[in-house]
Amino acid sequence: MAMVASLAGVSGQTVSRVVNDSPRVDPATRERVEKAMVELGYRPHRAARALRTGRSQTIGLVVTTLATVGNSRMLQATAEAAAERGYALTLVTAGENVADAFERLAEQEVDGAIVLNEASALVPAAERPAGLRLVVVDAPGAADLAVVHSDHLGGAATATAHLLSLGHETVHHLAGPADSFAASERERGWRETLVAAGLEPPTIVRGDWSAEAGFAAGDALGAASAVFCGNDQMALGLLRALAQAGRRVPEDVSVIGFDDVPDAANYRPPLTTIRQDFTALAHRAVDRLVAEIEGTPGADASAVVPTLLVERSSTR
Repeated sequence: MAMVASLAGVSGQTVSRVVNDSPRVDPATRERVEKAMVELGYRPHRAARALRTGRSQTIGLVVTTLATVGNSRMLQATAEAAAERGYALTLVTAGENVADAFERLAEQEVDGAIVLNEASALVPAAERPAGLRLVVVDAPGAADLAVVHSDHLGGAATATAHLLSLGHETVHHLAGPADSFAASERERGWRETLVAAGLEPPTIVRGDWSAEAGFAAGDALGAASAVFCGNDQMALGLLRALAQAGRRVPEDVSVIGFDDVPDAANYRPPLTTIRQDFTALAHRAVDRLVAEIEGTPGADASAVVPTLLVERSSTR
């Protein structure tokens, strides 16, 4: 750092401010210091910084699985959002034992952790390490936890209302796992919209988020004229099952998904769906956690990220 200061013609304190992205540096001075850093090949020493600040500049991400597209996209978006804030990300898969996942994070001395999706159902207060700052994504609200989630309820209501507006007499639902917060919220949005329209909700068919589960649901949903699927992967499997049964989409059956995965526009037919903004969701979670870590004013304890209806060719 002293060599950088000498080359840039500034004090060591100014170099420190640039390294720590302080706003108290003149833009021209910052540019001169950054140029000197590049010329000398200078990089901040993370371990030394951790000793000085008492923070590792690392946050954890706890997931139960990366097999679902939503979790994989959240991993990528969270890593990018953390990097923008100057934090590294360490991933821990929890399986059925979140306590072990937290123990591994504690060993790595992370500054805080984001608990993703279904893992949140496995985080009783007794298993939360004392002093570990947490933000939970897609979970029921809790007074002692910061929670960020997509508007699953509103998105499901929009999907159901869209199908009713096309003239369908009712809407069937291919739901996600019963213990999933996101699945239960989407189911509630579907159910409440039908009830508000004076309709009796049909019997739910339940899957596990996979395309295989959507395909297996084909027999139970074969006679439906409109189906709201809990996610796009199950919708993909259902499209295949309907095609094999000789039922045309959307001529005979309208199908709508949830998530707007990158391939949704390339399904056959292109899938009408509810888009989740995974980038915004990750940024909200990281911003909330960093505010907790650094003791700076942050977002509200809970935040809901809006969803959006994307109309394509699978509904009519």
